[in-house]
Amino acid sequence: MKKKSLKAKESKIAIAKEQIKILNGAPFSTGSLPTFKTKLQENNQFPVKLEKLAVFQVNIGYMCNLVCEHCHVDAGPDRKEIMTKETMQQCLEAMRISGATTVDITGGAPEMNPNFRWFIEEINKLGIKDIIVRSNLTIIVANKKYYDLPEFFKENNVHVVSSLPCYTKENVDKQRGEGTYDGSIKALKMLNAVGYGVEGTGLILDLVYNPGGPSLPGSQEGLENDYKRELKQLFGITFNYLFTITNLPISRFLDFLLAAERYEEYMEKLVTSFNPFAVDGVMCKNTISVSWDGHIYDCDFNQILELKVASKSNHINNFNLEDLAKREIIMSQHCYGCTAGAGSSCQGATV
Repeated sequence: MKKKSLKAKESKIAIAKEQIKILNGAPFSTGSLPTFKTKLQENNQFPVKLEKLAVFQVNIGYMCNLVCEHCHVDAGPDRKEIMTKETMQQCLEAMRISGATTVDITGGAPEMNPNFRWFIEEINKLGIKDIIVRSNLTIIVANKKYYDLPEFFKENNVHVVSSLPCYTKENVDKQRGEGTYDGSIKALKMLNAVGYGVEGTGLILDLVYNPGGPSLPGSQEGLENDYKRELKQLFGITFNYLFTITNLPISRFLDFLLAAERYEEYMEKLVTSFNPFAVDGVMCKNTISVSWDGHIYDCDFNQILELKVASKSNHINNFNLEDLAKREIIMSQHCYGCTAGAGSSCQGATV
């Protein structure tokens, strides 16, 4: 037990050092990689600012029933960070004055927050049209108390965005844990049964794809067609859209890169795949991210790196839209992940 604890501690220290390297744009053995700021300046795209707040994203807790190897939040059953009802009430007031048309609820497994359902119902009372819940699917079948979630989602017209990193059992279980694929398929069938992902119902069910290793996602359109064909043929499952999201070199995925000694290779891939057209669609241009403890970030990746917004309004209890609109977006080396290839955001490819 002592050796295991020491190894875990050493791993955390190594990760912390690599985080510092990323943020400082350190040189690599393969040569010096340009900082993200430099790349933006070369393309006359710096600084980046909020254009119009459309998406109010809230992470209501890092607790999760899964421990996925690509998770940038480092979520799991042992995480105790959970948003309180008081902070949720502050979020509701901020949502009311923000003008945001979408509220994006994420975690961990957001459904595990004890005030999750109350929060959704209160958001609905604000008249916000699009309420997204990012679900890992397996939580729906993990315990009897979650079995009625599909009906709850339907009653509250929730837009369900579900993680399914592949349409094959082998790849999903490798990335997310044994038995995850079967649980996900069962949950998708339950969602389909109440009308989610079914044409004409208006109940939106989207899926999310993450690469299983240090590579960029393939064509979003091509993967969506593959998913729809395979899931329909194998299980009769239907859904609306597929979002492809690039794994960023932070948190648990960074740990994987370091262990596999592929960190420098992956960073070089992201930098050389930089696409200036992808910058126009990055989520920080229309989104703010609120952490479980109420602090405000430019995106949920900056949240994990504890890079708060460059504004006096950096906590939900002093939310000020005017101040937030004036700020410059904080960007660093990890931002290459959102601008490589076809780009990446919470809504998938940006170009």
